[in-house]
Amino acid sequence: MNKSELIEHIAKQADISKAAAGRALEAVIGGVKTTLKKGGSVSLVGFGTFSVTKRAARSGRNPRTGDTIKIKAAKVPKFRPGKGLKDAL
Repeated sequence: MNKSELIEHIAKQADISKAAAGRALEAVIGGVKTTLKKGGSVSLVGFGTFSVTKRAARSGRNPRTGDTIKIKAAKVPKFRPGKGLKDAL
């Protein structure tokens, strides 16, 4: 399912227009992004938790040349599914 299919599904289930469903989805995604940027986490009971994890700096290898390179530390998003989602699968 892609974004437009998800918007169509939301519109049908909530009995609202596709435009309103699109705005609602964008609002949810924007809220998750804003919270994660601030270092927080978003927990949706029964669905899962979005959080930010720190990845340490490490060394890697350039596949083209074989040279060792340094990979910077980074913050990466993480999703941990909830019990309701796991049980649904």
